Amino acid sequence: MTLSPPKTVGILHPGSMGAAVAAQLRRAGVRVLWDPSGRSTATVRRAHRAGLEESGGLAELVERCDTVISLCPPAAAEDIALQVAGHGPAGRVYVEANAIAPERVRRIARGLPGTAVVDAAVIGSPPSGGKQPRLYVSGPPDTVGALERLFADTDVRVHPLGEEIGRASALKLAYTAYQKTSRVLAAIAYGAAEANGVTDELLSLAGQRSASYLTEPDYIPKTAARAWRWAPELREAAALVAAAGLPDDVLHATAAVLTRWEDARDTDLSLEEALDLLRDRNDPTVTPPR
Repeated sequence: MTLSPPKTVGILHPGSMGAAVAAQLRRAGVRVLWDPSGRSTATVRRAHRAGLEESGGLAELVERCDTVISLCPPAAAEDIALQVAGHGPAGRVYVEANAIAPERVRRIARGLPGTAVVDAAVIGSPPSGGKQPRLYVSGPPDTVGALERLFADTDVRVHPLGEEIGRASALKLAYTAYQKTSRVLAAIAYGAAEANGVTDELLSLAGQRSASYLTEPDYIPKTAARAWRWAPELREAAALVAAAGLPDDVLHATAAVLTRWEDARDTDLSLEEALDLLRDRNDPTVTPPR
C-alpha cells in the first residue's frame, strides 16, 4: 500500500530547527499546526514567522493532524511522546526526530501502540537561506515513503535507513559524539594557544588539514598502536590547559580512554580488533556488538 503525503502536520515544538522545518512544509503548501500552550514569547514569534496555525491544545493538534513531528530538547522527548499517547494518536504517524539514544526511541515506539512511529534525525543547519539539512529516517516503508513525498518540494533532504527503529538516532548520536565534542575541543585548544600567544601558529597548522578525521577510519588502529605515547602527551596538554584556566576534564578522559589500548603498543591491528579493545567487557553499561 502506498500512503499519500499527510495533509496536516503538527510540530512539537517550534524551536529554531522545528520552526525552520515547519516553514519549509508551509511553503510547500502543507498545513502545519502547533500547540502554543505554555510556550515562550520567542517560540510564539518563531511560529508566527513560519506561518504556523495555532491549535487549541495538544488534544486538538493530535486529533487534526495526520502526522506529528517531535523536535524538542532531548530531555523532553519521552515526556512529550507520553503526552501525545494520552490523546489517542492511533492511526497517525509520529516522527520522533530528537537527538536521543536508540533505546529511548524504541521505548517511545512501544508507548504508542497503533501509531506508525518513524525514527528520524536531522543533521545539518536549519533549512533557511539555501541550507539543506538531511532528515535520516527509519521505520515502516510506506510511512517513510510518504515522508519522502511530503518533503520533496522542500530544502529538507530525506534519507531512508531501512525499517529498524533506532538506526537514524544511532547515526545522529554517532555523528554528534564527534562533531560536538570536536567543537568543544577546538575552544579549549584555541584558549590554550591564546593564553600562550600562539593562536596564529595554531590556526596555520589547522589550515593545513581540511578533511575530517571521521573520513579516516583506517587510522584508528594506528591510533591504538600509539596510545601508549599519546596518553602521557594528553596529560601534559591537560596541564597546559589547566594553567590557562580552562577545563581539562575532556583531555584526562581521553587519556583514560587511550589506556584501553595499552596492550596494542606498536602492534598491527585491524579496525575491528582496535574497536574491540575499546569495549569494556566488565562495564554493565556497555552493550557488546551483536
